[in-house]
Amino acid sequence: MIVRARTVVTMDGPPIENGAVVISGDRVLDVGKFPEVSGRHAGEEIVDLGEQALLPGLINAHCHLDYTCLRGKIPPQKSFANWIRAINAEKAKLSEQDYLASIADGFAEAKRFGTTTIANLTAFPELIPQVNPPIRTWWFAELIDVRNPNRTSDLVELAIDAMKRARDSGGGIGLAPHALFTASANLYRRCEEIAQCENILLTTHLAEAREEMSMFHDASGPLYEFLKSIGRDMSDCGHETPFAWFAKIAGAPAGRTLITEWIVAHLNELAESDFELLEESTSKLHVVHSPRSHAYFGHSRFPFERLRSLGFNICLGTDSLASNEDLSLFAEMRAFQRSEPAFSPKEVLEMVTGNAALALGKPQALGRIHANRFADLIAIPCSETADVFEEILEFDRPVDWMMVAGKT
Repeated sequence: MIVRARTVVTMDGPPIENGAVVISGDRVLDVGKFPEVSGRHAGEEIVDLGEQALLPGLINAHCHLDYTCLRGKIPPQKSFANWIRAINAEKAKLSEQDYLASIADGFAEAKRFGTTTIANLTAFPELIPQVNPPIRTWWFAELIDVRNPNRTSDLVELAIDAMKRARDSGGGIGLAPHALFTASANLYRRCEEIAQCENILLTTHLAEAREEMSMFHDASGPLYEFLKSIGRDMSDCGHETPFAWFAKIAGAPAGRTLITEWIVAHLNELAESDFELLEESTSKLHVVHSPRSHAYFGHSRFPFERLRSLGFNICLGTDSLASNEDLSLFAEMRAFQRSEPAFSPKEVLEMVTGNAALALGKPQALGRIHANRFADLIAIPCSETADVFEEILEFDRPVDWMMVAGKT
């Protein structure tokens, strides 16, 4: 099949005017100018998308589809701890079927907005075998042992077993110890051991809120008091910043070099000493920023420029609809550019294509239109005169044409 469009945005070089992509099975076979491509592949079926820009499908590097049903249910709270109480109260009302419906609705919405690959964290890995994702999916089992640290090993083993029984989604699996304040040091270390043995991915929430910094560095604040009240062992508080503690439990004994690559969500609250640790680390984190969820919580400014200058791979994700309006990565890109206007539209698009593919360990398979990569593509209207990358960021409607693994 030959797919022709006014412009093909490969993310490998300048957009190709009157471009075409040849699809064979689930892969791209060829890409270039339409006259040249159609000449090299005479006799192939031609699908002409007309006045459209054809680009790689978008990759959501951090999402919680469990909570699609919580859209608009939780107004911004006075404290991060209050928000945790509020979401726990909402979750207590939901059944297994509610969660399955929420996940299905989330997949449908993400797909409608042009997402062809998603990194989805679920607090209910046992439900994964019952789900049939319509897009390429990396499942991350979100693990919390704050109330029962004696069951850590069982928790991890059950999650791995459930994910291995999942239907093939063209993606992969991973482990997600939720956050330092809800997951024990033992849980982090156990996840690292399994990730290295099984060659799977790891992600976590880290240094998200000011209350997290107060808890770990000062042993004070609403989050500290809340977790102390539910019986969490608080002996790890009052000594280190969240990132310094993470570097100790998820890194080498000296806390200087991270052994395993992590996909880290948020990373808003960093002290100067944390930047020194980051600069010394030979392992560069993949960092996921969620601009609209960030604004909802009123977090400290995301240190984008400093992290980028240190060579960290920065991606975008929507987070959950318990703190966001929808699952549109186009809206996420626009929100990011409003906060970082010096960043070009092409560089912003890279954060939901090539950068996210790198975070998922698939830089040679996803995120660009190139021979031998997966045929995960979307098309949106474009004009002859406008800058195509600006048009992509301005796009604010459902995507009409999509291909995942060579299938529309």
